[in-house]
Amino acid sequence: MERTFKVILKPLQRFAIQKPNASVLLFLATILAMILANSPLQDRYHHFLQFPVKLIFGDFSIFAHHGEPLSMLAFVNDALMAVFFFTIGLEIKQEVLVGELQSFRKALLPIVAAIGGMVIPVLFYFLICHDGPEANGAAIPMATDIAFALAVLGLLGKRVPLTMRIFLTALAVVDDIGGIIIIALFYSGHVSLQPLLISALLLLVLYLGGKMKIYNQLFYYALGFCVWMLFMESGIHPTIAGVLVAFTVPAKPKIELERFTNDMTEYLSMLDSNDVKSCNRASVLTSHQIRVLNNIHMCTDHSISPLQAIAHRLHPWVNNLILPLFAFVNAGVTFGDIRPESLLHVPLAIVLGLIAGKSLGIFSFSYLFIRSGIIPKPQGFSKRTLFAVSMLGGIGFTVALFIANLSFDTTTDMGIDLLNQAKLGVFVGSFLSGLTGYLLLRLVLPKEK
Repeated sequence: MERTFKVILKPLQRFAIQKPNASVLLFLATILAMILANSPLQDRYHHFLQFPVKLIFGDFSIFAHHGEPLSMLAFVNDALMAVFFFTIGLEIKQEVLVGELQSFRKALLPIVAAIGGMVIPVLFYFLICHDGPEANGAAIPMATDIAFALAVLGLLGKRVPLTMRIFLTALAVVDDIGGIIIIALFYSGHVSLQPLLISALLLLVLYLGGKMKIYNQLFYYALGFCVWMLFMESGIHPTIAGVLVAFTVPAKPKIELERFTNDMTEYLSMLDSNDVKSCNRASVLTSHQIRVLNNIHMCTDHSISPLQAIAHRLHPWVNNLILPLFAFVNAGVTFGDIRPESLLHVPLAIVLGLIAGKSLGIFSFSYLFIRSGIIPKPQGFSKRTLFAVSMLGGIGFTVALFIANLSFDTTTDMGIDLLNQAKLGVFVGSFLSGLTGYLLLRLVLPKEK
């Protein structure tokens, strides 16, 4: 009994002493949404989701679609999640340029694993739901939530080898690319060519701006916002705009680190603290010192690429506001509306896709390519550890919920019911995948010294 308590309490203790992150806030927002959706306050909760979001300048409404203001739910899913996908795009570009996807040899294993983790879950889903409107949710179990997956790995501390964290991160990045392609191809409406052509022109301007070394972040924010509005009108899902704009942001700083070090040494040598006029209540610098300090400030700014600077600035907003708000407006499953017989359809299909499909897809594709000699086995991996970490790929959550919202027509009662069922399937499948993956890794990883 004592050993059982240690198994349960040790990860909880580790989880509790960590600083709040996206995973913790997502979890709390999800629980709150489910409580409200099944409480006497459920009418107020649903009224909040339909609350119109308006930002009007004169006769122009910014957050509007075909002249109608976005509801809070649509604002979060179409506008705020475009910012989330913008940061995803920045991470993908960074991984492709200097990360684990930089070379074909390094990228091959996570690419193969991600393909298996996208194809096999769809097949499992179709085993249960292969026709009718239910079949539209086949892409839901394809997603992997990297924040939750890495949070589970974090519970195991130093027992987790670095290669495993790198593999899971790279796999999730490739998974995100696949999800973005699926959203663009299958979850966009009727395409209007005029706004799409204008947005393509703006994307070209952004691309050329990066090539011409325009490092002003406002340039990318302003034109990126215009691209998002045009995508809203074009029929292509607006979150795709965030990804495409991210690919245009320069990843190279204006001042390389070696030059920065030399310039800083020179500037610091120009500063003499003896020239400062100071007392207890004031400190006055010379005009020369102000110029030098301004140069240091400018030099520091230019030593960080726009890509990293924007990502660093947006990550706290995405992790602490956008993702928890997304979970709050999308996680409100009303359990009273789910009939017992419906559990054997969409919920079961998603649970099977996440638990069996993701784990078998990631593991089988990876193992076959490693066994054939095409891909070398990563250091610190065995068959057991590979299967255990493959289970964590079934933690879908954020992107799975997002795709679920796109999969069903919520203007009909049937669509609302199917979405409710899909959310339940995502929660159960993600939870069981995370729990099973954690227990398996705890069993097969070397003991912490």
